[in-house]
Amino acid sequence: MLTGKWMLKLTMIGVLVFGLSYPAMAFLENKFEKEVEKEAGAVKLVREVQRGGYDLVSTAELKKWKDSGKDMVVVDTMPYEDSYKKMHVPGAVQFLFPIPDMDAWDTKETGGKTQDDFIQLLGSDKDKTIVVYCGFVKCTRSHNGAAWAVKLGYKNVFRYSGGVFAWKGAKYPLEKVE
Repeated sequence: MLTGKWMLKLTMIGVLVFGLSYPAMAFLENKFEKEVEKEAGAVKLVREVQRGGYDLVSTAELKKWKDSGKDMVVVDTMPYEDSYKKMHVPGAVQFLFPIPDMDAWDTKETGGKTQDDFIQLLGSDKDKTIVVYCGFVKCTRSHNGAAWAVKLGYKNVFRYSGGVFAWKGAKYPLEKVE
């Protein structure tokens, strides 16, 4: 038979084991829930790429392209002029207004900007590499821009899905407009 002293020790060990394992169980459950969110985001991105007919470029790849002097147009589609002024991928040009979904170009949605304005920004060389980005992976502005570039006949179109947040997260230099 256990004495009161041993009962107390066993109770304390049980409380300690349960107390330490409960947060671990909660962490594991949260980890699994986060994986569902990651999966949903990954599947959404892949389906956008398939629907848009463009390719993806990673942060490291884009940095390598820039460092090598690759001839390309990098388009920032961040929604506010101030965001571009504060930080953008070096050499990027800004298309400030939202690029419409694929159905039809609607100048009411783009602040009067036309398809021709977008083509002028991208240039006349349909074989030139075009890279379109926004802020982060979930942003669909980069998808719309890349998909429209493909629709307008550009052949080497990439979406930089990580956007300016991933560029900054990789600690690569940013440009700003003074």
